[in-house]
Amino acid sequence: CNLCESIHAVLYAGEDTITVTWSLDRTAVPAGGDAAYEKVKVLLCYAPVSQKDRGWRKTDDLLKKDKTCQFTVVEQPYSGATASANVTYRIKRDVPTATYFVRAYALDGSDTQVAYGQTTDAKKTANLFDIVAITGRHASLDIAAGCFSAFSIAVLIFFFFIEKRKVKK
Repeated sequence: CNLCESIHAVLYAGEDTITVTWSLDRTAVPAGGDAAYEKVKVLLCYAPVSQKDRGWRKTDDLLKKDKTCQFTVVEQPYSGATASANVTYRIKRDVPTATYFVRAYALDGSDTQVAYGQTTDAKKTANLFDIVAITGRHASLDIAAGCFSAFSIAVLIFFFFIEKRKVKK
């Protein structure tokens, strides 16, 4: 696959979108070499800089154990060697802050990965982008915390007077 995307350097989870376009690199695959391709799965993948000291993001050559690409952008039927496809993806709110690249896998009928392409180079140092996770608090959370705090103080005062009344009797 030959990938390209139009994005800017820093994206915000839940707000920004990326547009990913992919097509078969006809110079790398001989005619008919894509006969086994049935689906294309596009994923957000952690760059090595975001994997350092984080075992839960670790790259492993055994694909079943590989944790590099944890966020699915799209999975759709393969449209053929002459076609290109694209998708605009709004970055989900649960995507953590990290540096990413995009990878596309070609899957066969049994969902086995038979080919891939990515937006970065072999060393995974070029064409990377940062995603900033959602930070801060929502107003509803502040309101709920205030209500529970006020309720706990009211209960504390209530039981204080109840105990004080029992001591007098």
